[in-house]
Amino acid sequence: MSTLKDVLTTDMRAALKARDEMTTSTLRMALAAIGNAEVAGKEKRELTDDEVLGVLTKEAKKRREAATAFAEAGRAEQAAKETAEGEVLDRYLPKQLSDEELAELVSGALAQGAFTGKAQMGPAMKAAQAAVAGRAEGGRVAAEVRRQLG
Repeated sequence: MSTLKDVLTTDMRAALKARDEMTTSTLRMALAAIGNAEVAGKEKRELTDDEVLGVLTKEAKKRREAATAFAEAGRAEQAAKETAEGEVLDRYLPKQLSDEELAELVSGALAQGAFTGKAQMGPAMKAAQAAVAGRAEGGRVAAEVRRQLG
């Protein structure tokens, strides 16, 4: 069975052969970020697919934030480049949950842990994040937990 990192490498090679510069540069950047994560810490290690997904999620979030910043600064060309890079990375990420699906998962996690008040926000967030499992951004999850606890 091939790992997500192997899939990224294979896709990058295919993009190189097809002379798709945007996909090639984006996947190179993603593989470099994965490599950096592998050597972070005391010794080099192979990342699991979940850890690779975490790295890709962070990179995609960076692209979205950069695109927003460039757009607000009036740099449309750079914003478009960042958006395109984000779209390339999105191909490898799990589909994001809709607001309804997120609300359902959060309410299930809160009911299972018997969380009731804002004082329990930390443990409630931990349970909600575990239920969501990377299929929604932390900010969206936090807003939904706050809404349901409040």
